[in-house]
Amino acid sequence: MSDSVLTPVEIVVVGAGMVAHRFVESLLSRAEHPLHVTVIGDEGRNPYDRVGLTGFFSGATAEELELDRSVLDDFRVRFLADDRVLRIDRAARTVTTRSRRTIAYDTLVLATGSYAAKVAVDGAELPGCFVYRTLDDVQGLRDFVERRSRALGRPLRGAVIGGGLLGLEAAGALQGMDVEATVVQYSDRLMSAQLDSAGGGMLKRLLEARGISVRTESRTTRLDPDASGAVTALEFQDGSMHRADVVVFTVGVRPRDELARNAEMRVDPRGGVVIDERCATSDPHILAIGEVANYDGRCVGLVAPGYAMAEVAATRLLGGDAVFPGYDDSSKLKLSGVDVASFGDAMATTPNALDVVYADPVAGVYKKLVLSDDAQTLLGGILVGDASAYGALRPLVGARLGADPAAYLLPEGGNEAPGGELPDEAVVCSCSNVTAGRIRKAVHEEGCVDAAAVKGCTKAGATCGSCVLMVKKVVGQELTKLGQTVSHALCEHFDLSRRQLFDAVKVAQLTTFSGIVERFGRGRGCDVCKPAIASILSVLVGSHVLDGENATLQDTNDHVMANMQKDGTYSVVPRMPGGEVTPEGLLAIGQVAKDFALYTKITGGQRIDMFGARLEQLPQIWQRLVDAGFESGQAYGKSLRTVKSCVGSTWCRYGVLDAVGMAVKLELRYRGLRAPHKLKLGVSGCARECAEARGKDVGVIATETGWNMYVGGNGGFSPRHAQLLASDLDDDGLIRAIDRFFMYYIRTADRLQRTAPWCEELEGGLDGLRGVIFDDTLGICADLDEAMAQHVDRYEDEWAATLRDPEKLERFRSFVNAADTPDPSLAYVAERGQIRPATAEERRSGGVLIAGTALEVRR
Repeated sequence: MSDSVLTPVEIVVVGAGMVAHRFVESLLSRAEHPLHVTVIGDEGRNPYDRVGLTGFFSGATAEELELDRSVLDDFRVRFLADDRVLRIDRAARTVTTRSRRTIAYDTLVLATGSYAAKVAVDGAELPGCFVYRTLDDVQGLRDFVERRSRALGRPLRGAVIGGGLLGLEAAGALQGMDVEATVVQYSDRLMSAQLDSAGGGMLKRLLEARGISVRTESRTTRLDPDASGAVTALEFQDGSMHRADVVVFTVGVRPRDELARNAEMRVDPRGGVVIDERCATSDPHILAIGEVANYDGRCVGLVAPGYAMAEVAATRLLGGDAVFPGYDDSSKLKLSGVDVASFGDAMATTPNALDVVYADPVAGVYKKLVLSDDAQTLLGGILVGDASAYGALRPLVGARLGADPAAYLLPEGGNEAPGGELPDEAVVCSCSNVTAGRIRKAVHEEGCVDAAAVKGCTKAGATCGSCVLMVKKVVGQELTKLGQTVSHALCEHFDLSRRQLFDAVKVAQLTTFSGIVERFGRGRGCDVCKPAIASILSVLVGSHVLDGENATLQDTNDHVMANMQKDGTYSVVPRMPGGEVTPEGLLAIGQVAKDFALYTKITGGQRIDMFGARLEQLPQIWQRLVDAGFESGQAYGKSLRTVKSCVGSTWCRYGVLDAVGMAVKLELRYRGLRAPHKLKLGVSGCARECAEARGKDVGVIATETGWNMYVGGNGGFSPRHAQLLASDLDDDGLIRAIDRFFMYYIRTADRLQRTAPWCEELEGGLDGLRGVIFDDTLGICADLDEAMAQHVDRYEDEWAATLRDPEKLERFRSFVNAADTPDPSLAYVAERGQIRPATAEERRSGGVLIAGTALEVRR
């Protein structure tokens, strides 16, 4: 292979998967000279998260699985979707596509990935047989299950051929669609590439306890059709049979190397384009990355090595020096309720390696660490049933443990390393190949002061998220060394964190800011601590936001119970629980908007927003809205905003539960609930997820067997998908779980911390949260239930109460000396568009007032 890699002007990337996306992102972010990138993908969609493909069955939409669109929207990139490269002309340095395009390149990057294989048996192409590789595959699988179950009038029986990581995820997906799932494995144990016999046996027990059947040492020889021609049974080598209405093949992948073969490039006999440590192929103008690339005789179907190759290729093209470090085969099973991880030399193939094993068959836990012969250096490990130590152990592979190995294995080991620091070369994030040293550099040289900043700078934790806790630990250690440990104090007036202050106020039974600052703080407070304490008192005391001393604590919006807009006017948002509204209500809103010349818009949360109200108009507007039966939508507060819903089973032919009814019930229950940050919910009536529930703080998705509850989804500057907390809940169980989730969050989150980062920082992660909510591990469930009951009992609409109180209404005056009736000498102009100076005529007419500012008018 050539020692030179040309600095390209025209770069063509064949493939539009995760690895190709990472390559383009890395290249564009660092390029200092002109370049043009053409990305050619044969799927008719943008690049998406194939690692999170199983989330499609839990409610994630195709759009939600898409990767960052801004990468391919860059002006330097041309993205050709739904096209395929048919031929490489190495002499002319061009590629020809299915659409008859001929595209020239200076450097060609092959990122064609792999395709899913099927067992070579009769019947493998029958209707009802699927692979589990692309979004089209899983969409086709879901649609078939729905059609077939309706046609047969019963739940389906399914079989997954292949018991590796992907096979178990596929089995979980089938089970989530009410398909009776059986995993068929040719070898003697599940996940045979990652687990030893004991670990595989424990995993089998866990799956069977979850309701997934397992059949090992079974070789499929034939698939039989029924009268309609669809698959109906599997035949095995021993002559036995297994009934199945749907079959999913997860027997591995094969590199898509046909382009390289046809171009007479060097291809490994077992498949894959041969590359060196710089990702260079036998052609000096062609690189290969990801699953199509064969390095050291292997092609690996994991995203982490592909990302590492993408970074190497981008660095080399930009003139830098980088080499591929080799494959990291660490893996973690993504199947709710089944915790499995494997890393390093899990099978103890290193000469003289020692095993340290902890097993608890009753609890369903098996853990093994593989150590060097002196029991000092960690070589690998297996974790089944409790993988909480994975984040701490995987970066230590090849390093000294620095502690008794048992400390990592015993139940109290948790997810924190017993002590010590990771060496610089330890890989903390295997997905993006980010080392502890790189994180330290981000802190010391690039000004990163928390895990979020490190993620933005290095991509650590941006893919699967399993390393987030370790990233935070390394950042904390380095900040301590710098003497810049991030303080948890609420502000300069309180040394306590918000969580500590919440507990202190509760125990001391204080009800005013002055009492709190006298007891626990100093000074007069500020715009940080005042709103935070106002929120705490709202939860603990439940008084009106404008009552007494507490009225002075509120943010601008809370102070007048409306959202101030950029021009100084206010918006008015009446509550529409679950998006439900009567025709009479719509007419009332329309008339109010017309009478007060308000601009109207449907919000993303299924409400009507009215813009352009002046301060003194707010009581008049709300009086009419309250008379029409509306309440404050609290769009101005750090509180419950909306509960978005689809039409559910009431109208939709796909709906399985009453999404609207549940959304209304939830919104009426949590209305007025103050929190560290705003709260949004979504309720979808089926897995099609039309209410976008997985982008909400709490998402609820209906299934045939109950409600699935997701938590920690947020929009805003750092969009997050919510994660599954519990499945198959009935109505009461769902409401009780949401009650406890919200109250636990309100009591323990930091100021302005949204639910997504709060969930990430919880001790024990989601499993720890499940313990708190469902198993009462902290012994506080009764307290949380009582707190929510108090909130529900003492709820009062803030605007209705204000309209009954003349003293509160005094706040809504344009001027201190304004009379109750409008001043005829003032002319108010409410026009949309650019701000311009008032005309002479407008000034002579008595002055123009826009948002309290004279001599301005909006056109």
